[in-house]
Amino acid sequence: MPEVEFDVHWPDGRSQWVYSPSLVVEDVFTAGNAYPVADFLALSRQAMQTASDRVQARWGFPCTRAAATLAVLETRGAAFADGEVVVAGFRRC
Repeated sequence: MPEVEFDVHWPDGRSQWVYSPSLVVEDVFTAGNAYPVADFLALSRQAMQTASDRVQARWGFPCTRAAATLAVLETRGAAFADGEVVVAGFRRC
């Protein structure tokens, strides 16, 4: 399956490249757009679930890396009561 990483800029100015096992994140997020933290996390849940479902459909088991990515995003996002997350761009693996 095609994999992609996306460049996330958090409200505190830190950036982080995040893994996705599917190109679905390119359908969910737009490079250069800012999202309120809560919206970013909701969209991330949707994207990682869809990515995991695609892996399961193809290989017969859900994607543990998608679950791990979501856990990282949820943990990091919990630090912010408000603010925006910018998805700066994508790079295919």
